[in-house]
Amino acid sequence: MRHPLPVALTLPVALTLSVLALTACAGGGSAAGTAPTVSSTRIGGSDPAVGPFTVFAASSLKEAFTTLGSQFEAVHPGARVTFDFGASSTLATQIVQGAPADVFASASTTTMATVVDAGVMPQRYNMATNTLEIATPVTPTVAVAGLADLAKPGVKVAVCQRDVPCGAATATLFAANKLTVTPVSQEVDVKSVLSKVVLGEVDAGVVYVTDVKAAKGTVVGVPIPTAQNVSTTYQIASTTGQHAGVAGEFVDYVLSPAGQQVLAAAGFAGP
Repeated sequence: MRHPLPVALTLPVALTLSVLALTACAGGGSAAGTAPTVSSTRIGGSDPAVGPFTVFAASSLKEAFTTLGSQFEAVHPGARVTFDFGASSTLATQIVQGAPADVFASASTTTMATVVDAGVMPQRYNMATNTLEIATPVTPTVAVAGLADLAKPGVKVAVCQRDVPCGAATATLFAANKLTVTPVSQEVDVKSVLSKVVLGEVDAGVVYVTDVKAAKGTVVGVPIPTAQNVSTTYQIASTTGQHAGVAGEFVDYVLSPAGQQVLAAAGFAGP
């Protein structure tokens, strides 16, 4: 079954220009000010959803996609999914270089464009959106009550590396709010930032709203007001190769009401 979904970027109006800057600094994809071409309806083959397949997905999707994988296998008993979670930019590079990914779920449109433009996966689909949040230790040594506190002397902040979607989003966040923040740690993905906070190695980390929710009380979330925040659009694509049938059905499942319900429960907003 194919499930049409609206294609839209959910962005605070006050930061529209800033999010266009995020597209530029993330590398690849459309030029600033040009919206990516994205289909709102997946049109796949009619192959049965059976056999093994591999999903490469942004680390921030780990909890939601693990649930989705279990549900998909329950609905399609002949299917077997293996996940590889990591930084979207790293996964995209691996896919372009020949890594055997049947599905790619990226935390940014520009990272997905790397794979689509290389011809590895022909079409991408908007799947969800996510926004940033500050995570602090449960027992803090320095009080961090808001975004401006991250720029204060002595506050140890961890962020993602700039070429990673969460790092590009964080750079846009700081620029849009005219903040000069000098991180003590730049991590390979958002889960690594979260780990630094959980271990108390930093006073704060900039992660996604969904990561704070997934941490289940091991960190304290400090919300960023909508007018100051930025969001990123997650996209999903599948191969036309050997496992195209089952991979396409998995994409359909993620885009279906059942899949969207799992993403919403994890804290993602609709596409």
